[in-house]
Formats: sequence, structure tokens, C-alpha cells
Amino acid sequence: MGENIGAAARAMWNFGLARMRLVAPRDGWPNPKAAAMASGAGRVIDEAQVFAQTAPALADLNYVYATTARAREMTKPVMTPEEAMADAHARVARGERVGVMFGRERTGLENDDVARANAIVTAPVNPAFPSLNLGQCALLVAYEWRRQAPADENAAPRPEPAAARVEDVDRMLAHLEQELEAAGYFFPEDRRASMQMNLRNLFRRAPLTDQDVRTLRGVIRSLAEGRRRR
Repeated sequence: MGENIGAAARAMWNFGLARMRLVAPRDGWPNPKAAAMASGAGRVIDEAQVFAQTAPALADLNYVYATTARAREMTKPVMTPEEAMADAHARVARGERVGVMFGRERTGLENDDVARANAIVTAPVNPAFPSLNLGQCALLVAYEWRRQAPADENAAPRPEPAAARVEDVDRMLAHLEQELEAAGYFFPEDRRASMQMNLRNLFRRAPLTDQDVRTLRGVIRSLAEGRRRR
């Protein structure tokens, strides 16, 4: 169903996954119901690849996980979503391409599909009601993918602090020199030029930010006011 594909796309994008592959979508493709259900995850829908059969959809992958709630008479590793996604991260770090297969909403994966997988992923659900909606299943796996990622992958990127403008640094230096002059710092007079040059080089060497300049202006102002009070 288009709605289930859209829900799966939204779950993927929530946790930073964007590569969706569809095998013989029941209602054809593209599907406006999928796009509507995906909400802000339209990128996943727009870039989804469509295949007529399972085999070509898996052809370029090195390792495949099949999600199923039913016991299968197959000799394969059986993992929880947590274990599977930790294993997936390790494989990706080694340069492998991995994929997770999800089945139809009504019947799940066929045995022929599961047979193509390297491992089975099963969540510890209520045995009396093990069926998960496709979107829920994708959300569960995508969440574990994100949770098992190295800490630096999950960290929100920090915005770079804005670099100070040349004119703001010039004003700060002028302010500093003005107060140093009042305090009698530039002595003897024949060394004034070299002392000013050293100060300017000192602050030009460091890549100052806007905040740095504001802080320094506050420090200079506070010292000057304290000197005047004394």
C-alpha cells in the first residue's frame, strides 16, 4: 500500500536513512498516497528505486537482513534489531553495502525472499500478537540504526562561530591603544610604534570571532572604568 511505503519513508528519514528500494509495489509507482503519508520525507520517496523482482534489488549488496516475526526453518543467524544494526554499522565501516528487507503488510516476506538474506531480524514482540505494521517495523530498525551509530555520527553539527570583521577588530585595537595610552603604557616614546605593531600582530595572528571581540571590548571597558574610579 502506498500509505505504508510513505510511513516507512518517514520513519527512515527520521533517523537519517534515505535509500529506499521497492519491489513490485502493489498499487504501482509513483503513488500519491505514499508521497502524502511521507510528509517531510519526500526526498526518500522521490529517490526510491523500483524493481520488478527481489533479486536485482539486492544484487549490489554484500549483506542483507530479513525482518520477520515468524519462525523460519532456515539455518541463519537470528538477531534483535539492536544486534543487527550494530553488526550493520561494523560492516559498513569495513566498506560493505548492507540492506534490510521488509515484507508486505499482509503476509510479510516470502520464504524465497528470506532465503536470499544472510541473517534474520526479529523483535522481542508479544508472541500472541507479533505482527507489526510496515511503518512501525521500519521505524524500529531505523531507530536502532541511529542509536548504534558511533557517537560522533549522532552528534548535531555545531555551527561555526562567526569570524570577526576586520573593522570590528580595528575598533577594538583602537579602543585598547586609547586606554593603554591613558595608562602610560607606551613608554618610552621611541618604542611606541614597535609596541603598537606587536599588539596588532598579536590580535591579528589569532582568528578572532565576533564573540571574542565583544568580550575583549568589555574587558577593556571594565579595566578603564576601574582605573578612572581609583
